[in-house]
Amino acid sequence: MRIDVVSIFPEYLAALELSLIGKARQEGLLELAVHDLRDFTTDRHRTVDDTPYGGGAGMVMKPEPWAAALDAVAGDGDERPVLIVPSPAGAVFTQAMAYELAEEKHLVFACGRYEGIDERVLEWAGERFDVRPVSLGDYVLNGGEVAVLAMVEAVGRLVPGVVGNPESLVEESHSDGLLEYPVYTKPSAWRERPVPEVLLSGNHGKIARFRRDEQLRRTADRRPDLIEKLDAATLDKADRATLAALGYEIRDGRVCPPA
Repeated sequence: MRIDVVSIFPEYLAALELSLIGKARQEGLLELAVHDLRDFTTDRHRTVDDTPYGGGAGMVMKPEPWAAALDAVAGDGDERPVLIVPSPAGAVFTQAMAYELAEEKHLVFACGRYEGIDERVLEWAGERFDVRPVSLGDYVLNGGEVAVLAMVEAVGRLVPGVVGNPESLVEESHSDGLLEYPVYTKPSAWRERPVPEVLLSGNHGKIARFRRDEQLRRTADRRPDLIEKLDAATLDKADRATLAALGYEIRDGRVCPPA
């Protein structure tokens, strides 16, 4: 996979040289380059912003440096890269989106700053890119760099070979629409708190059931909205019993919350 990131603070992305993503870059699993938007300006002050038409607070990022930068990273291939623009006005980033983006060959991230990028850039970029404004959540950051760090890590770790044990990806939070079950390690008793006995039993069937029940309980407690999105057809008898004990009902193929 090829990933290009354009930012006025390229040093902000130095964290992408660390941990699994950094190792994947070294091993050639990810081709990742960070570009300084100011390198694509033409004035001696390397200006990337100007006042907004119509008035208002803040500054807006100028279109021409962005057009030059995106032209430079687009490539000459027939396939359209995906241009991801972090924005609080975008679609919310999810694990499902991470899996979808991990299937792409070329991702480009445009880190906006100030009041954002001139809207005409996104319209123009649609001729060469699949443009996708994406939000980490319902809050505002100073710029797109923090969001890009999160998204590159979430997507990059799904590229085959980046994570050493691929089975760990299957058991993570949100991989099946639920939060991950609690995990434990040695010692079996710590400060008078024992590990749940079933995990020491060696009975893999009971362990799997315990973990699934804990997923349902944890999700119901912390993210009940995810429980209500479950497809009732995918729930087995034991799942339904656990949900019933938590006050949920299955009606017309839907998981309905406690009254």
